[in-house]
Amino acid sequence: MIPLVFVDVDGTLVGTSGDVLPAVWTAVERARASGIRLALCSGRPGFGKTRGFAERLDPDGWHVFQNGASVMRFASNGHPGESRSHGLSPELVAWLVRRADETGRVLELYTDEEVAVERDADRARRHAGLLGIPFVPRPFASLRAPAVRAQWLVSREEADAVVAEPHAGLHYSPSVSPVMPDTMFVNITAEGVDKAHAVRLVAAAYGVPVARTMMVGDGANDAAAMQAVGFPVAMGNAEPEALAVARTVVRHVDELGLVEALELAAGL
Repeated sequence: MIPLVFVDVDGTLVGTSGDVLPAVWTAVERARASGIRLALCSGRPGFGKTRGFAERLDPDGWHVFQNGASVMRFASNGHPGESRSHGLSPELVAWLVRRADETGRVLELYTDEEVAVERDADRARRHAGLLGIPFVPRPFASLRAPAVRAQWLVSREEADAVVAEPHAGLHYSPSVSPVMPDTMFVNITAEGVDKAHAVRLVAAAYGVPVARTMMVGDGANDAAAMQAVGFPVAMGNAEPEALAVARTVVRHVDELGLVEALELAAGL
């Protein structure tokens, strides 16, 4: 049995319908009953629909959000909430805001608990719907805590050029969602902060050797975490970067590939 399994959201837990299939939740319950700890490991923030996914996977456990910038354990059953998140410097945030003004791109800034977007754009509205939160444009300066992550919302055609731009001190990681196939989400964290960094933090918190953990993912932004764990599993719908580092490839997300992965983790 693999004692700790990390699960991506878009394209892994959530399929093209935008929902989690009932059979997946049944498999989650079986895995937890067998003693496996499950940790969300997503580019999404830890609020809205995503928090509900995390709490259903493991209400008392550690979870990874924002491509590794937010590592959180929610308050539950008398346990206080904890955070081991890693923020962006004010100087880097200021540079991103200036770049958004220069280019007219949609920029999102996130704390552990909030998001701010100043530009009223269709992609930003649709993304809020995907996250399950109201769309309310607000000044970046209104955030009540330091930003831990930023994100560009751009077309797929723009993405390569955006990632190729100089961005010293920042880690850019593009990802996609089957729910918004026309959009590339360019996740932005501090240099050295990614899903692999967060996977190691969570494994250490549980006292589990990272070599005895599994990462199930489908995106280019999952590849680093997949390389960090002992059992990297790619979904059948995975991007080439994830497939290239996978030890095992399971079925497509809409064909219960995650159920197959959890059964492998349980030794079934």
